[in-house]
Amino acid sequence: MAVSNIRQWQVGDVKVTRIVEVNSFVDDIGMLFAGSDAEWLKQYDWLIPTFTTPEGMMIISFQAFVVETPSHRIMIDTCIGSDRQRQFDVFSNMQSDFLDDLIAAGYPPESIDTVFCTHMHFDHVGWNTQLVDGKWVPTFPNARYLVARTEFESMQRLRAEGDTHYNHFDDAIKPVIDAGLMTLIEVGDSLCDEVTLEHTPGHTEGHCSVRIDSKGISAIITGDIMHHPVQITVPEKEANFDLEKTRAGQTRKDFVKRYIDQDVLVIGSHFCEPTAGHVVTSEGQPRFRELKD
Repeated sequence: MAVSNIRQWQVGDVKVTRIVEVNSFVDDIGMLFAGSDAEWLKQYDWLIPTFTTPEGMMIISFQAFVVETPSHRIMIDTCIGSDRQRQFDVFSNMQSDFLDDLIAAGYPPESIDTVFCTHMHFDHVGWNTQLVDGKWVPTFPNARYLVARTEFESMQRLRAEGDTHYNHFDDAIKPVIDAGLMTLIEVGDSLCDEVTLEHTPGHTEGHCSVRIDSKGISAIITGDIMHHPVQITVPEKEANFDLEKTRAGQTRKDFVKRYIDQDVLVIGSHFCEPTAGHVVTSEGQPRFRELKD
């Protein structure tokens, strides 16, 4: 059990709890940006050592968030999941502590009443289901699984065209549909009084970030509009995993413009420890300033 990786933030009356499945994954920046290397990344020395190793390797995490409001317990994304075959060997046949950590944080799966996935890629929907007696069943039996209609329809179209990014449909998504737990919503809808969706397209067509507002305090969970804090400084740089690369770059640029030097807590879905901070102007450039303990 990786309880030490659980972190919480208070946003007015709302508590946000981070549940990490893969912590501080180190990889070449070329995985994110084609043609970029360690020397390119090392020029942004403010990232070292928290988000970039001294050798110029990027550090990211794979994690989910429970958003507890006065009336709801909302699971934002559900990570990768155990017992799966995935496109990347490193994420196949995983046996993680995700559910144990969720319980240790005070959120047994049956207590979650809403699940919202920022988009439908494998690393954000995995624990939608779990393997029980050889069958995939919903992990959160008492929850409404909410999916942006634009995202769902785009996924179905891409699947029909043979896109392998959605090979996980049968084990992570279809069982939820078959159980009658999935509801399609619109990209600008609210999940409850304190939690609203912010359409941030490009990574996928219906991608949504999650905005939290309570008692004059605000936060936003990014989803995959960015995977690493360097993208705050170079928002328009094309990223390998974005479906619509130009649109995604514009979305990041707009995000930075909207949140720079604002008192809004930015919680990066793939940002490693400490995950949360603010978009600030420093030495004439936008940067991510992480929260300090």
